Amino acid sequence: MSDLSRNAGIVVILLAVSVAFGAWATMQDPAVGEQLISLLKESIMGEALDSSGAMMAVMLFFNNLQACVLMFIGGASLGLLTVFIISTNGFVIGSVLEMVREEHSALYVAAAIIPHGIFEIPAFVVSGALGLMLAKALWKEWEGSEDAASRALAYARTFLLAVVPLVAVAACVEAFITPEILRLAI
Repeated sequence: MSDLSRNAGIVVILLAVSVAFGAWATMQDPAVGEQLISLLKESIMGEALDSSGAMMAVMLFFNNLQACVLMFIGGASLGLLTVFIISTNGFVIGSVLEMVREEHSALYVAAAIIPHGIFEIPAFVVSGALGLMLAKALWKEWEGSEDAASRALAYARTFLLAVVPLVAVAACVEAFITPEILRLAI
C-alpha cells in the first residue's frame, strides 16, 4: 500500500468520524445546525447563491481550493492544522446534512451531495493525505533521515495535477449541474 493510500485512509476515517459527530451533535441540539447554516449563508453561500452560475463556480472553486491548500500546507504544523481542518469541515458537513435530512428526503440529500461530491471529496481526501505526508516528511527530516523540501515539491506536484483539477470540476458541477438535479429531486 502506498503512503498516499494509507494517509488517504486515515483522512477518510477522520472525516467519517467528524461527519458522524456533526450529525449527532445536531440531532442532540438542532440549534447547532441552525447556527452553522446561518454562518455558511453569511460567509460563503450568501454571495454565491446570489451570483450567476459562472461566478458561483469561481467562488466555489476558490473557497474549496483554499481549504485544500490549507490542508496540504497544514502539514507544516506537523499535521495539526490539517487534522483540524478535516475535522472541522467534517463536523460542519455532518451537521448541515442532518439539518437537510430532517427537512427533505434521503434522495434530496444524495442529489445535493453526490454530483459534485464525487470530485470534491477525493480532492479533500488527497489534500489531507498530502498534508499528513508533509508532516511525516518534516518529522523525518528532524530525525535526519529525509529531505522534507524535496518531498514537499513532489507532493505539491501531486496537488497541482490531482487536487486542482478535481476542485475545478467539482465547482462547475456544483454551480451548474447540482442545482438542476435538485430541482428534479424536489
